[in-house]
Amino acid sequence: MEPDSLPTEVILTKPVQSLGKVQLDWNPQPGNYLDLKGKTYAVLERRHRYQLKSGRYRLHNIALYVQSAQRPLEKTCVEGRWVLGDASCRFNAHSELIRCAVNPEGPCAECRFYEPATETTERSRC
Repeated sequence: MEPDSLPTEVILTKPVQSLGKVQLDWNPQPGNYLDLKGKTYAVLERRHRYQLKSGRYRLHNIALYVQSAQRPLEKTCVEGRWVLGDASCRFNAHSELIRCAVNPEGPCAECRFYEPATETTERSRC
């Protein structure tokens, strides 16, 4: 096992079931997408599990709670992170998990609810 690689259990949220344990060479955070066994999953939650060894707690493994998803086609880079949809819209949630309240399924292109945001959104490289 590589020093930066921990056993990661991938758990599907609905229906609750383990999809297996994998070794990942990156740290998926909520909002990231994970490809596993030919399917794509959105990471909803990440939990660390610790083990007491020699009087010290050490990170033992990671549990990722996921749901089936398709990778979004519409993303905007805001303050160094990717968010769903068009971040210049007033209703955009600026979230990796949900696009907006009025049109959460999208797409943003030609959305009848689009209104320009009053504040300018800082865009940077992702």
